[in-house]
Amino acid sequence: MSHLSPDKYCAVLGAEGVGLGRWHGRQHQWLGSRAFSCDAAQPAWAAALDALGALLAEQPMRGAQLRVLLSARFSRFCLVPWSDAIGTPRELDAYARACFENLYGQALDDWRIVLSPEPAGAARIATALPEALLQGLHDLGRLSRLRLRSVQPYLMAAYNRCSAQLGQGDFLFVLAEPRRSVLLLAAGGTWQQVLAQGCADTDQALQALIERTCELAGQQPPRVYLHAPGRQQASTIAAVQLCGVATEADPLCAMWRAVA
Repeated sequence: MSHLSPDKYCAVLGAEGVGLGRWHGRQHQWLGSRAFSCDAAQPAWAAALDALGALLAEQPMRGAQLRVLLSARFSRFCLVPWSDAIGTPRELDAYARACFENLYGQALDDWRIVLSPEPAGAARIATALPEALLQGLHDLGRLSRLRLRSVQPYLMAAYNRCSAQLGQGDFLFVLAEPRRSVLLLAAGGTWQQVLAQGCADTDQALQALIERTCELAGQQPPRVYLHAPGRQQASTIAAVQLCGVATEADPLCAMWRAVA
């Protein structure tokens, strides 16, 4: 392996399995996936880390770079309204944690908060990730002699990849991961709503979730953009389908290819 041009790997931690892809220059290769299950005695991310460790052990990866994408199962999301009273990063972090606590009914002391960059006066999308999961990924990278390049919610990676297709004005961006969906509602150039919850992989369930999100925001359904990695058939929902219909049977592979 050349140190001047190291291999790059991308791991996808999905709701029920983990997958691994590799690229070197223009060559892309899906290396496979592994299912995991967990019981009530352990968090889901612990089982995901074990499965990822087993996948990494099968590859000659010493010195390579690793990027990790996290399913919405391992993340929490919250809308953080603008406040003129916030003047420092520490105050912003405390304010965001208060917003999460109000939404979820519990403190997130052991979670890391990441906020979207927005102009003054605009609401932000906040993402919370378990600190123990992040530390576990760093430990796994060190044990595997990998350079952990980034850890990113799949929502962020998918939105950034698809943002050029969204155009201007009001819209609803829908990420329909297997078994879980996240919806981002924008109006007037600012974020208005974020909603994440378990959702069956059917158009009927997703349509009901879309209608509920718009109802909570008190708005008529705007233009809808749908990214549904892993679905083998085009959706019947009236939406612009982003990244096309998956041709891979493995939804983790479809998620990887959509943002690789």
